[in-house]
Amino acid sequence: MKRSFYQGFTFKDLAAPWLVPILALIFLFLLGAIGYRITEGWDWGDCLWMVLITITTIGFGEIEPLSATGRVVTFLIIGGGLVLVQLTLQRLLGLTETGYFRKRRELKLRRILRRMQDHVIICGYGRIGREIAQQLQLDDVPLLIVELDPLRKAAAEKQGLQVLLADATLDETLLLAGVTNCRSLVVSLPNDAANLYVVLSAKGLSSKCRLIARAESEEASNKLKLAGATVVVSPYVAAGRTMAATALRPIAVNFMELLAGSQCEIEEFLLTSDKAKFNHIKNRTLSQLNLGRQSGAMILAIRDGNELKANPGGDFAIAPGQLLIALGTQEQLICLGNLLAEILINVEKINC
Repeated sequence: MKRSFYQGFTFKDLAAPWLVPILALIFLFLLGAIGYRITEGWDWGDCLWMVLITITTIGFGEIEPLSATGRVVTFLIIGGGLVLVQLTLQRLLGLTETGYFRKRRELKLRRILRRMQDHVIICGYGRIGREIAQQLQLDDVPLLIVELDPLRKAAAEKQGLQVLLADATLDETLLLAGVTNCRSLVVSLPNDAANLYVVLSAKGLSSKCRLIARAESEEASNKLKLAGATVVVSPYVAAGRTMAATALRPIAVNFMELLAGSQCEIEEFLLTSDKAKFNHIKNRTLSQLNLGRQSGAMILAIRDGNELKANPGGDFAIAPGQLLIALGTQEQLICLGNLLAEILINVEKINC
């Protein structure tokens, strides 16, 4: 049975092919130094230096005039060096054919993935996945692309993206990609069945992961939501709504485009459902909390259950379980997170 790279390939496996050439080189050095020591009587430093300049063909010259037996030793060292070089070149060609260097790059990527935190995983680098990645790159969001097509993998790497060449529908792929500690998982595979499979797997591996999925039809959208997708987006429906909004409210659409390219961000702050933590807060209305003046961020809307209160007034009181949607620069949103830190669940921006 063929062993999967992700299940068993280690650093020892990568180092093993170089063990024989390194040992052969050390053996040649020691044997040559011993030869000079016996025939010429030099100290070990001079012996090793002579072997070095002979093998590397630098040839500064003899440390001292060589005897006839010393020249025989030199001849043998040169012959051994040529054989060692030839064997090493053959080993390199063999490693290239067996995919050794590809596995080495994969192991390097595996180490990077272990250190990734709060990143966005994009499954599929097609037209939609490419556009999503470009938009997130503008915001300097850590990204990881999961793609099975080598051509698309190469295209993503040209854009400076980290790419995992693997099947996104496999649990081991999602775990390696860091689904348990990622910020969001975006599923933009070309068919609804694959997207549904990824959402089901990701939800089973990490119930807290935010899942954004692409759907081609309304039926697929409903199934993805039942499977646990946080948000389901249909490219055709989204495009139609944008075109309709452009026809009716072009200024508003242009504002959103300008906002996407600016330093301002829209962030969500989910308040805890623990009522005991709210007992420490005496003033609960927005005007009493004075969040806007202290942080500089603007509260755009507050969702309470299924009800969304847009542009809440100063008399609006915050309560457990609400979701605050705020607009501001990164620094302003960090400050807002600090002000609400005691009653937040998903505190993502509280470090100044």
